[in-house]
Amino acid sequence: MNAIVALCHFCELHGPRTLFCTEVLHAPLPQGAGSGDSPGQGEQAEEEEGGIQMSSRIHSHSPADGAGAEASSPGPKKSDMCEGCRSLAVGHPGYISHDKETSIKYVSHQHPNHPQLFSIVRQACVRSLSCEVCPGREGPIFFGDEQHGFVFSHTFFIKDSLARGFQRWYSIIAIMMDRIYLINSWPFLLGKIRGIIDELQGKALKVFEAEQFGCPQRAQRMNTAFTPFLHQRNGNAARSLTSLTSDDNLWACLHTSFAWLLKSCGSRLTEKLLEGAPTEDTLVQMEKLADLEEESESWDNAEAEEEKTLVFPEGAEGQEQIKCPTDLSSLSDCGSWQPRKLPVFKSLRHMRQVLGAPSFRMLAWHVLMGNQVIWKSRDIDLVQSAFEVLRTMLPVGCVRIIPYSNQYEEAYRCNFLGLSPQVQIPPHVLSSVGPTILSKIEAALTNQNLSVDVVDQCLVCLKEEWMNKVKVLFKFTKVDSRPKEDTQKLLSILGASEEDNVKLLKFWMTGLSKTYKSHLMSTVRSPTASESRN
Repeated sequence: MNAIVALCHFCELHGPRTLFCTEVLHAPLPQGAGSGDSPGQGEQAEEEEGGIQMSSRIHSHSPADGAGAEASSPGPKKSDMCEGCRSLAVGHPGYISHDKETSIKYVSHQHPNHPQLFSIVRQACVRSLSCEVCPGREGPIFFGDEQHGFVFSHTFFIKDSLARGFQRWYSIIAIMMDRIYLINSWPFLLGKIRGIIDELQGKALKVFEAEQFGCPQRAQRMNTAFTPFLHQRNGNAARSLTSLTSDDNLWACLHTSFAWLLKSCGSRLTEKLLEGAPTEDTLVQMEKLADLEEESESWDNAEAEEEKTLVFPEGAEGQEQIKCPTDLSSLSDCGSWQPRKLPVFKSLRHMRQVLGAPSFRMLAWHVLMGNQVIWKSRDIDLVQSAFEVLRTMLPVGCVRIIPYSNQYEEAYRCNFLGLSPQVQIPPHVLSSVGPTILSKIEAALTNQNLSVDVVDQCLVCLKEEWMNKVKVLFKFTKVDSRPKEDTQKLLSILGASEEDNVKLLKFWMTGLSKTYKSHLMSTVRSPTASESRN
């Protein structure tokens, strides 16, 4: 993800200051990129090897490293920085993590070396700790523009026994130029950054309580004669974050957290180039993914509430018990279920060869017509592999799988059901010629000149062909409410007047995406649509 994550602090002496930031550098580094010392960074890129590792060999990352750094760095001068404004010690080279898989480097230092990046981070820091603040002053907020980038900011307080009000104000910001990407990453960033903040606040709270226990500052201040507050503290106006948390490895840990955040946030969302309009399967998969994310967020919220009230023995086991319902519910969801071992059936053609042509045709007919397919076996992997292959014949929205159960489930709950051999099931009547699409599928499977990949593409084309017929029938009957005589004429034109074809179209109609249905309804209700009818 092309973004910068930074930790900012509102200093009582110098105002908003950037303490620590992590940015992404793509390898090979272009010559002249970064600061004037970029040749040193190029040497660093060549010296890096191995997996993701952390190093401290980057040069001139701290703007307060001396006179030379002051002259070339866009950061504040050494005289304008106090202990609370500085993260890395004078002369500290910074941190770097090298991602072997993507050849990307995650570099951490106090300020970006590039003047333009420094200006962007500086402006975001000032806005996050001054004007762009959510109600209550603690929490997330989004702001930005096309010129200076878009910012996700989360402000928070850190306990300090020597500070005014016994707390200091910080923020963690994520800056990038892609507004849509940043907004879509809001739930992910909020959860992970909130975890980093909770850890910082927990460490600072322990230090604060220890200091208050040894020397209560509130009583001492009340018993001290009034003097100007800044002079009263004898130069203790600023304390470093490492002092507040009593963690000497704080910046190395923050570098690890920020680097992981940038890598994970960049890999969780990917772009796909689609030629033409998305298929119904694509739309349904997107809707199911959105539903799964909402369900996951609700489970996370419920888990957080339960953790506040329940105490589990061996804390890790308690958390696993809370997460189990989410994992179990995903088994019955056709969008997220995947076989866990190597598949027994490699393809539809392989299944047809194993079962034989007559048995496979009978099985495929029930699958296409929406009848419940029950597979009884002691081998769970066999059942799951069979369902994974059979589901490719149906639109994604028509697939409802219960991989394995010890009792019979009704047909309205699933059309693919795996059972143990001991379970009693109701009898099924198997009698019909079959829909037209079944003959075309069999023709593709029996053609040995077609490879498995070509057969898969044939299935995709056949499903799209019949889903288009389903769309026409849905609009004709459900939206336009045409009479039965006109419906029969339409079915004849579509080549689907046979009873099995009609049943198939009605079943596949249940697999239409919500996006398509809502689009049709909104089109019908619009004034222009009603005028065109008239």
